[in-house]
Amino acid sequence: MNIKPLRMGTRASALARTQSGQFAEALTRSTGFPVETVLVRTEGDQLSLEGRVPPGGDTVGVFTKALDDALREGRIDFAVHSLKDLPTVMDADLFAGAVPARADVRDALVVASRHSGVDSLDGLPESARIATSSPRRIAQLLNRRPDLVPVSLQGNVDTRLRRLEEGVADALLLACAGLDRLGLSERISRRLSPEEMLSAPGQGALAAVCLASDENTIAVLASQDDSASRATAEAERAFLNHLRGGCRAPVGARAELREDGILFLRATVLSLDGASRLDGERTGPASDPEHLGRAVAEELLGRGAGKLVSAARASRT
Repeated sequence: MNIKPLRMGTRASALARTQSGQFAEALTRSTGFPVETVLVRTEGDQLSLEGRVPPGGDTVGVFTKALDDALREGRIDFAVHSLKDLPTVMDADLFAGAVPARADVRDALVVASRHSGVDSLDGLPESARIATSSPRRIAQLLNRRPDLVPVSLQGNVDTRLRRLEEGVADALLLACAGLDRLGLSERISRRLSPEEMLSAPGQGALAAVCLASDENTIAVLASQDDSASRATAEAERAFLNHLRGGCRAPVGARAELREDGILFLRATVLSLDGASRLDGERTGPASDPEHLGRAVAEELLGRGAGKLVSAARASRT
């Protein structure tokens, strides 16, 4: 009996196609359902092509709205996203049917080959230029080393790596997960520890989203859900949501599931220039990641995090 393929929506970038393709292969192996890929161009993709930084915010969804529309119009059955691109509060008619096993959540330091032997932030020369447009990364860099000079560098991963070697910057910051998925792990000079740089909430995780009313697709996607990955990502995103940080605010969070079933969440909120920083951490049961994320956010809000987030938002409007 022929099984009707599931139509998977994905962005057209090399990274998006690679990670969605890996998800599709795993889904087919587990369930026998073939998957048909449907490429969808988003507003965020178009802005990136034009060399502009996509706007941030937890309700903007510049990398997701076109895929959401394709779901509602019946052109696809599910979409695969980088979880950190999803709004922290999803529309009620959409459902994250699977959060598969998470990739490396850390940030990657990629040092230009001309700096032979340099493999750490502290080893970079004075006033080194670091390519990143992420306020989170910039703030943590400047908090650690105020002499470093952030420079904006747009384009896909290959373009950024090429321009790094052309001399635009001395080093580049990217997500380890993206480089690993693209087979570029050898370009990583150092995988930064949480003490060196806290990653973005949801970094390294994927989400397969479908219509909340589509019970058949939900049942198929469930085969790829990883409870530990979902719990850690939900704790981080609950922290971001309650903080009202949005994806362009200087906010980092990392949750880990311990062997005893307890979640440990650490988080940070900074001023854009890195001069002010608030850190918090807490543990809680893996069964209630939402409460844990909210509790850490409330602690930092009580210590003045709201002013830092508001200032960051105001500077980017």
